[in-house]
Amino acid sequence: MLVYIRLFKESFSFALNALRNNKLRTFLSLLGVTVGIFSIIGVLAAVDSLDQSIKNDLSGLDKNTIYLTKYSFGPTDVPRWQRENYEQVENDAFEFVQRNVPDIQASAYVMFGGLETMKFEDKTVTGVEVTPVSNEIYEIDDLKIDQGRMYTEAESFSGQPVIIIGDGLAKSLFENTNPIGKQIRVYGRKVTVVGKLKKFGQTIFDSPDEKAFLPANFVRRFNNGGADGIPGAVIIKPKANVDIAAFEQVLRQKFRNYRGLKAGEPDDFFINKLSGFTDAINGIISTLNLIGWIISGFSLLVGGFGIANIMFVSVKERTNLIGIQKSLGAKNRFILFQFLFEAVVLAVIGGLVGLLLVWLTSLLATQIAGGFNFILSAKNMFIGFSLSTFIGLISGVLPAISASRLDPVEAIRTGM
Repeated sequence: MLVYIRLFKESFSFALNALRNNKLRTFLSLLGVTVGIFSIIGVLAAVDSLDQSIKNDLSGLDKNTIYLTKYSFGPTDVPRWQRENYEQVENDAFEFVQRNVPDIQASAYVMFGGLETMKFEDKTVTGVEVTPVSNEIYEIDDLKIDQGRMYTEAESFSGQPVIIIGDGLAKSLFENTNPIGKQIRVYGRKVTVVGKLKKFGQTIFDSPDEKAFLPANFVRRFNNGGADGIPGAVIIKPKANVDIAAFEQVLRQKFRNYRGLKAGEPDDFFINKLSGFTDAINGIISTLNLIGWIISGFSLLVGGFGIANIMFVSVKERTNLIGIQKSLGAKNRFILFQFLFEAVVLAVIGGLVGLLLVWLTSLLATQIAGGFNFILSAKNMFIGFSLSTFIGLISGVLPAISASRLDPVEAIRTGM
């Protein structure tokens, strides 16, 4: 055992000396591996960070949440012309679902509002995403009130001119002043601020910080749904431990009866589950990972070829030294380990430099991106280190074997 430990130690020492004595060649070899590891781990870290950010953004939502609407949130076989002729899901449909569909924990009616202009005294904020929605959204969405309150069921039902605003929107309109009780103009009408949301922070999706929520029935007074109006949807949160597949079938049948659809007629609505949306995102993440591996793999392959090429050159240059070592009694395995270690050390150093660059890039990206947290996980670091070691082994095997099989006499004569 001690003999092998000594063999490893001496081989490692020879490898380090060879790398130090050929600094330019070592640097060029390192560059290929560094770029390869940087590419692969950079892509993996970016995709993992994106995945984690999306999961954090959706963590407050129940994946079983259902959106009943005329629109499909994913790919569908229904032709576009047919979908465009579907009837809008309006407030009457919401009331029907509330009364007739069992096992609902909470449901809300939402109108897909657009970007509006808000005014308070001499301050104007444009491009505000305003969502007309019934008060039950507070039981479904991840909304937290910081000041004031959520508008009540009575205010929601009667369509009172009240509004909830996000933290960022409140700062834009009121700066450091308490917004509760203040009147602002939206849709060309005055509404009273009754609540301000807690600061949510930057997200991959639209942050609630710059949004506003007000009763859907208030907007329905002057802008109904209908074919040409604002499209709407019923948001449904089933009770916990409910069989979602069975719940979906009951919901579909009940709503088909409400729409008067006969047996054999296709649905004229879509039941969109949030879990389907997250599954689609996971599929995209997996595809991005695969594409990253394929593209970055070519960079790593080039780096491996570079190491193999340099190692063959190294064997050629040190043929005379190999012959002398063998004539003095050096075993084939010593020569083999000597060159194999040189290749591995070269690749590992290149990999570590690549990981360092990814780490520095992640810090810079996090600072530039603001709310987006770029993460270099221990798993990705281990993958990078393992890959660089593996590339070193593969790239150094053939040069090391060719060196170990040299005849000592021929090696000395060739070197002379």
